[in-house]
Amino acid sequence: MLLSFLLLILGLALLLKGGDWLVGGASTLARRYHVSELAIGLTIVAFGTSAPEMVVNVLASAEGHADIAFGNVIGSNNFNLFIILGLSALIAPVTVSAGTVWKEIPLSLVAAMALLLLANDQLYGEGPMILSRIDGMILLLFFGLFLFYIYRNMQTDTYKEEPDGKPSPLIKTIILIVAGLAGLILGGRLVVDSAVEIARFFHLSEKIIGLTIVAAGTSLPELVTSLVAIRKKSNDIAVGNILGSNIFNIFLILGISSTIKPMPFSTVFNTDITILIAGTVALFVTMFTGIRKQLDRWEAALLILAYAGYMVFLIG
Repeated sequence: MLLSFLLLILGLALLLKGGDWLVGGASTLARRYHVSELAIGLTIVAFGTSAPEMVVNVLASAEGHADIAFGNVIGSNNFNLFIILGLSALIAPVTVSAGTVWKEIPLSLVAAMALLLLANDQLYGEGPMILSRIDGMILLLFFGLFLFYIYRNMQTDTYKEEPDGKPSPLIKTIILIVAGLAGLILGGRLVVDSAVEIARFFHLSEKIIGLTIVAAGTSLPELVTSLVAIRKKSNDIAVGNILGSNIFNIFLILGISSTIKPMPFSTVFNTDITILIAGTVALFVTMFTGIRKQLDRWEAALLILAYAGYMVFLIG
């Protein structure tokens, strides 16, 4: 047990440093190629911080642990939305671009609703619900459309370079991004493995482990990256990271997981998906309350309180 705690601390340290390097490298990359930070956040940063979820889900799917796979993705998305975005806006109110309000937030809502519909479809008669290979391919098709949207967005949305902005050498930028991703992946893996060992010591179910310990553990890269981005006043990277990760998790990660091996779906997860949908709708509504197109501190506090209530309900 002592070793698990030591590995947990080491993993957290790697996540912190990895997040710092990744945001720094991503910002420099955006400046060099005149690409918006939002596009970078929705792609490179979102994919990098979703890597731990990918590793966990592919392993869980291949080994037949569907509850961990679903719990990991659904729990991570809820953690991203309520906790990470909430904490980020508590540090400093997060200003959101008009494009994010009308495009990225609705896209993340579409992803959650697609999961709810595909996992609960009636194509399999009275038998158990299942996320089939066909469902996985449909999710991957959605992911392809999302990437096409990002590509089109990059053609028109450019990075606003500051007058004295001087990009670092390309090789240094690449090293920062690669080192950051490596730190996030390794750190996330250490945190998850050690957290699961600690959780098993207390005899928790796979569903609870997936929705809480594993979900929070694999979301630590998003947490660290978003907090570092807020500290560096890169709001677009912070928001793009959270929304992009939620879209990646459903369309790409569950798409790949169910394509590798069809996953039985327990309908008890419907409550958790519904909470994700409600939270995404609530985020959209907050863009029109208080200061428009901004997540204020009091709204962020409500998100965190809502998640606390959800945890009490879940564990209870």
